[in-house]
Amino acid sequence: MRIGIVGSGGVGGLLAGLLARAGVEVALLSRGEALRAIRAGGLSVATPSGDFTARPAVCEEDPAAVGPCDAVLVAVKAWQVPEVAPGLAPLLRGGGVVVPLQNGVEAAARLAAALPPAQVVGGLCFMYAWAEGPGRIRHAGAPPRVTFGELPGAAPGPRLAALAAVLESAGVRAERVDDVAAATWEKLLFIGPLGAVGAVTRAPAGALRTQPETRALLAGLMAEVEAVARARGVGLPDAVVARTLARVDHVPADATASMQRDLAAGRPSELEDQVGAIARLAREAGVAAPLHEALLAALLPMERAARGRIPRFERT
Repeated sequence: MRIGIVGSGGVGGLLAGLLARAGVEVALLSRGEALRAIRAGGLSVATPSGDFTARPAVCEEDPAAVGPCDAVLVAVKAWQVPEVAPGLAPLLRGGGVVVPLQNGVEAAARLAAALPPAQVVGGLCFMYAWAEGPGRIRHAGAPPRVTFGELPGAAPGPRLAALAAVLESAGVRAERVDDVAAATWEKLLFIGPLGAVGAVTRAPAGALRTQPETRALLAGLMAEVEAVARARGVGLPDAVVARTLARVDHVPADATASMQRDLAAGRPSELEDQVGAIARLAREAGVAAPLHEALLAALLPMERAARGRIPRFERT
């Protein structure tokens, strides 16, 4: 099976490295310094079980230079999906499937707007990984997990079973679900509040969850996500907020969300695709989300400065 991976950051780089090490034919789309480093020396991956270097079969910037793939894992940031989606068509000419792995709940729809909808499925991932430098990936915590499922109206078929088998062969937990919309919303209910509160407080998960006031803020934000999801007809499980808070209690105490790390480093983040998306979707559904509105307002100056929309300022 030929796997295309779009993006060589923490998620894409880790998946590309694991799959290539397992002997899977990996076509990696990268650019800039990362592309040059991977072509020169491969992907250097540090994991809790040991470090290794792996070389993708193909590493290119232009999708047209890669050719068709059986499956394409899109691992760029959520805000980059509309930019890259139209260019992915050459990867799907053989009838492959494209799987978004972004935080947020809108990536699949954005891919389907630019590509043949029948070739798009829903997806998400769980992994604590980041790029320490061009071509250098660090993975911490539990083994990586990828969850995916057919979008509503699509007929089940064997294509996802084949992808799951390949991922499992590389040490990636692969889970196929019947309701991928519920799964993506449940992940946003976890990662969005954690990243937003972490960015505002500049504190890791261990500090957030042990302060009663901050824990209550996390719970309040999660309840707003639940309310918006249910207003949109998403079938979240019962007691989803309590279940998600229990998940927060089991992440490493020093863990931070990618949105928090990006904002702290002065990089563009997924603020608008997580906190901003809930504020926007809540307004559309007629649901109150005052905590999301407040945190969005608090974090927008950093986001807009990172994107050059306002002058940069010193964060003290």
